[in-house]
Amino acid sequence: MNIILLGPPGAGKGTQARKLVEERNMVQLSTGDMLRAARTSGTEMGKTVAAVMDRGDLVTDEIVIGLIREQLESDDGKGGYIFDGFPRTLAQADALGNLLVEMGENLDCVIEMQVDDEALVDRITARSTCADCGEVYNDNTKPIPANGKCGKCGGTNFQRRADDNADSLRTRLMAYYKQTSPLVGYYYAKGDLKSVDGLASMDDVATSIASALRQSEKN
Repeated sequence: MNIILLGPPGAGKGTQARKLVEERNMVQLSTGDMLRAARTSGTEMGKTVAAVMDRGDLVTDEIVIGLIREQLESDDGKGGYIFDGFPRTLAQADALGNLLVEMGENLDCVIEMQVDDEALVDRITARSTCADCGEVYNDNTKPIPANGKCGKCGGTNFQRRADDNADSLRTRLMAYYKQTSPLVGYYYAKGDLKSVDGLASMDDVATSIASALRQSEKN
């Protein structure tokens, strides 16, 4: 099963992707991770990525699609793929769809994680992440354990993103609504879209996503 996770910054896409990797043996294709890995890989594609990023230019859609192609060709992907952070625009959605068809793959489901903007701002400004395993904590709903150790890996290094502040987040939300939110209508028209409450508890969101995926598997 191949899926896309859609939602604004801080909606919890990365957290839910990690759960799907653990529970369904899926492969998470995060464009940010792929770009960082490619930059240090020494491959021809990696050299191209490094040159573009070193110039401070934006990585083109063609490069990102090329990286995704490499991943699809190199991974067995028996549990399917999670596209996290891509597509972001309608042009990217078309490019990804064409690539999947070319490689004999299907897009089975698009999960939209719906949120309320102000509630999201409150959540994200209280967020911390374990630097060792990526586990997410929240000052209000899931505080760092009293012993100062991550409940998942035992690490003690917790970080807050520099842009996890109200002004920065609202700027990122505006960029999302301008560029990426049209994908909601795009995939709805194709019959691929399922929506879940992204502001529910982590476990409740995971349950809703699992239900949506089961529905897609039956179709």
